[in-house]
Amino acid sequence: MDVARSSTGEARDPVCGMLVEPNASIPHHEYEGQVYHFCSEKCRSRFAASPDDFIEAVDPVCGMSVDRATARHLSSHSGQKFYFCSARCKEKFDAAPETYLKGKPMPEPMPAGTVYTCPMHPEIEQVGPGDCPICGMALEPKGVPRGDEGPNPELVDFTRRLWIGAALTVPVLLLAMGGYVGMPIRTWVGERLAHWLELILATPVILWAGWPFLVRGWKSFRSLNLNMFSLISMGILAAWSFSTVAVIAPSLFPSGFRDMEGNVGIYFEAGAVIVVLVLLGQVLELRARERTGSAIRALLDLAAKTARIIRADGSEEEVPLEEVQIRDRLRVRPGDKAPVDGEVVEGRSSVDESMLTGEPVPVEKVAGDPVTGATINGTGSLVIEAKRVGKDTMLAQIVEMVAAAQRSRAPIQKLADAVAGFFVPAVMAIAVLSFIAWSIWGPAPALAYGLVSAIAVLIIACPCALGLATPMSIMTATGRGAQAGVLIKNAEALEAFEKVDTLIVDKTGALTVGKPELSAVLPEAGHDEAEILRLAASLERGSEHPLAEAIVRGAEARGLGLAKADQFEAITGMGVKGVVD
Repeated sequence: MDVARSSTGEARDPVCGMLVEPNASIPHHEYEGQVYHFCSEKCRSRFAASPDDFIEAVDPVCGMSVDRATARHLSSHSGQKFYFCSARCKEKFDAAPETYLKGKPMPEPMPAGTVYTCPMHPEIEQVGPGDCPICGMALEPKGVPRGDEGPNPELVDFTRRLWIGAALTVPVLLLAMGGYVGMPIRTWVGERLAHWLELILATPVILWAGWPFLVRGWKSFRSLNLNMFSLISMGILAAWSFSTVAVIAPSLFPSGFRDMEGNVGIYFEAGAVIVVLVLLGQVLELRARERTGSAIRALLDLAAKTARIIRADGSEEEVPLEEVQIRDRLRVRPGDKAPVDGEVVEGRSSVDESMLTGEPVPVEKVAGDPVTGATINGTGSLVIEAKRVGKDTMLAQIVEMVAAAQRSRAPIQKLADAVAGFFVPAVMAIAVLSFIAWSIWGPAPALAYGLVSAIAVLIIACPCALGLATPMSIMTATGRGAQAGVLIKNAEALEAFEKVDTLIVDKTGALTVGKPELSAVLPEAGHDEAEILRLAASLERGSEHPLAEAIVRGAEARGLGLAKADQFEAITGMGVKGVVD
């Protein structure tokens, strides 16, 4: 049975959002395999009467989260209800439902009990998705990203909001500021009509495109974890509320707020532009996180997808990698990847372990030698006995380490968190002082200047970079490093590496180009260097060994003409032989 809990062990009431301590004495209700706890019997009764009203659904077309209680677009198919974010998505689904249910496989739901965590605050963990109570960011599944998760629903949603918000904000900006760039649209349409047009265009930007920020800001105040969304929500809501009242009922404002024509100054463009810019920052950050997850999935793709298992009766069968058990016997044919970590029991071959060690020269493997999963077999056939499978393989542990490193916290991030904790309340206090100071000592209309100054402080002082710079740099560094073959243990090691001035490495090819090159030919006395190299390269041309390729490249670089090799034979572990000329 799964129980939704926060990092402190508390559960969140799905009806009112309060944190409660799960125990047998408080009201609870089971629904679809999950136990929900409530602050009161009233909340439990509301949930039991209609659980779907308090649980989000997923739009099968675009993957966006949809509130079932307020969803306006619904469809039924095969006895199941589907919810949509817009009429357009519903139309697409109704036209070809099988496309989104079978022909185009939907991302598999996360397994029950999946733990979600915050990318900025790894200490925050809970069962199931949600928002971080500290910074307001959407939580993401902990551990190694799966390959079948599909597009990030939050990225899809925010991208849509960004494009629509930007399209509506541009005319608002031209109406408000066009006169400064030679486009006096406000003069052409008239001041009063311009105000109404700004209200109509800016309202969906602030209340729809900016809705996620308003929700996160409200949650931050309710939980008293003030963050950048606290400032954003207060700023844009104050700008929109003030401007809306100024357009609809300018007579409510004192005469000091009104101009010669009775109009009150409005600030729709400020709120709309801030929403679009913050959305842009969120989209860029979500894309960076998605690319980082792709780097981990690329590591997972190094592994073989199937294994050739040898049954007790001697028959062989190709099976999915997940079905391989410890002590199973597996055949690794020439050119195949080793499916799991194991030990050679039959055969002799050379194995390319460069993905693990960086060494380009294959390692000879005979009975009793270990083999690592995802390494590539050479020309021989091997039979190995599985020793480590699934999450216990070397490759899986490397991937897990990279994923853990991305979520680790650098010591300097503690400083950033501490500063942010004081910064947000300080900004709010400064905004209040700014309003008071302008209202008392500012020029007429003093109250208008005071309100504008307070809103400006709230909006301009958003500490986005303070909270995102360190975790984003860690995620990008560890993900990009993994792609380049550099594994970073954790964020603390990454930060400490900045102070390193001497690097000591062993004799492997980790810091080379990864391919051997011919550096010199040293013939016995009485033999010609060029002739020796021509003969050797003519013979080695028939071998796939990296050293053979280096000899051939060296001969070609010196312009030597190679001859045909007869009776060629490659002897595993010994070299090659044949007849040239």
